[in-house]
Amino acid sequence: MTRRQQPTARQVRLGAELRKLRDAAGLKATEAAALLATNSAQMSQIESGIAGVSEARVRRLAAQYSCTDEELIAALVAMATDRTRGWWEEYQGLLPTSFLDLAELEYHSTFRLDVEFLHIPGLFQTEDYARAVFSYRIPRLPESDLELRVRHRMQRKAVIEGPTPVPYEAVIHEAALRIRVGDRPAARAQLAHILEASEADHITVRVIPFDLDGFAGATNAMMYAGGAVPKLDTAVRDAPQGAAFIDSEAQLGAFRTLFRMVKTASLEPAHSRDLIHRLSKEL
Repeated sequence: MTRRQQPTARQVRLGAELRKLRDAAGLKATEAAALLATNSAQMSQIESGIAGVSEARVRRLAAQYSCTDEELIAALVAMATDRTRGWWEEYQGLLPTSFLDLAELEYHSTFRLDVEFLHIPGLFQTEDYARAVFSYRIPRLPESDLELRVRHRMQRKAVIEGPTPVPYEAVIHEAALRIRVGDRPAARAQLAHILEASEADHITVRVIPFDLDGFAGATNAMMYAGGAVPKLDTAVRDAPQGAAFIDSEAQLGAFRTLFRMVKTASLEPAHSRDLIHRLSKEL
């Protein structure tokens, strides 16, 4: 059993899902530990992501928990046996762990949804835009740290710009499109980049215009990453200590409903492109 000093969010999620299955089966940790011929302390380490777990043990636990969802079991096995060493690992010890966890989450995602009201979504940001965002941090970052963050953000875009991009849908409020995070040329280049990206078949951009009546959802920015199965979806919210990963079934359902509401309130893609193009001409 491999022990980790600092498990990734993906490893923690695997443990949490195994714990959910145990809870649903009505078993105590000591009873589950007995199924693996181990003790409750080691079971706790598995369920917290601190200790690794083999495919055989995942399947044994799933069987004892009476889990019949074969797709979920296969997805959990894939998580348990994954040995991917992604590009984000080069930032280990250089950037906060949440940066690495977000990149890993996106790498394994099956689709992405974003809702933003004051900033351009990270996957659409140009280098100049990202640099301006990170430059506004208090206290100010050393130049080397700032450039690390910019480079990391640019590499994250591989999930929608790489050889095997995932479906991506972004809803952006007109406010985010109008706020000049950088100077005028940078703002014009940022809008041009969104227009160019939106031409891809797997990318959909929608805009919520200022003149929309009855819109009260401007505090509900969100990122949503699709998992191998819906139960493994993840919502991401910004928090003071970094990105917060949300995986409870009830909350995921609420985020899916929220996205549908925001999407319904937005302009159709063609009209959204027209608005972005008009805004770019005004700069």
